[in-house]
Amino acid sequence: MKRGKNYRKALEEFEKDKPYSSEEALEILAKFPKPKFDESVEVHVRLSIDPTKTDQQIRGTVDLPHGTGKTLRIAAFTSTQKADAKKAGADLVGAEELIDKIASKKTFDFEIAVATPEIMPKLAKIAKILGPRGLMPNPKAETIGPRIVSMIESLKKGKASYKGDKGGNVHQVVGRRSFSNDQLRENIGAFMESLKKSKSATVKGKFIRRITICSTMSPSITIKL
Repeated sequence: MKRGKNYRKALEEFEKDKPYSSEEALEILAKFPKPKFDESVEVHVRLSIDPTKTDQQIRGTVDLPHGTGKTLRIAAFTSTQKADAKKAGADLVGAEELIDKIASKKTFDFEIAVATPEIMPKLAKIAKILGPRGLMPNPKAETIGPRIVSMIESLKKGKASYKGDKGGNVHQVVGRRSFSNDQLRENIGAFMESLKKSKSATVKGKFIRRITICSTMSPSITIKL
C-alpha cells in the first residue's frame, strides 16, 4: 500500500517493531507531522480471548477523565422523560414517533442512543437497523435505565463504551492530537483499567497480548506490556 508523505515521515521517528513505554509512545506521537484537522488518538488492544464464546466477549464503559474530544450526537428514546432528556442535551428525543421516523427512512443523525425501560419493547421495530451499527441501547453499555438525565450527562462529559470485535481486539478513541500528553496518558490509564476489569474468569493466562497507539492517519506504535 502506498503511504502519504506524512506517514512515511512519521516512520522515521521510531523503530516500528520496538515496544515503548506509554510515555515514550506519546512523545513519539507528538513528533509526527500533523494534518490540517485535529486527528483522533486511538488505542488498539489485542486480547487472548475466544470471541466465539459468549462468556469471553468483551463489552464495557469507561469514564474518560478528559473525554474523547468529540461531542456525541445522542438520541434519547423515552415516552416519560422527554423534557428532561432535551434539557440534559440530547440531540434527538422521542418515543414511537422517533422510532417510526427511523423505521421509514432508515437514516438517522446520531452516534449513540439511550433509552428508558418502558420504550424498549417498541425499539424492536428498528433493532435490525440500529443493531448492526452498534447503536441499540444496551444494559452492558449502560445506555438503558430509568435516569435518562444522568446517562446523557455522563456521555456528554466523556463516558465511552467499547466492545471486542470478531478478532478479539478492542479499539478505543482516547482523545485528540490537540490534547496534552498528560491528558492522553490519564485517558489511556482509565481505559486500560476498565478493560482489565472486564476480563472473564474463563479467560486463562495473559489477558492482554498487544497494545498499540496511533492517530487517525499515523503508523502504530507498540506499547510495552
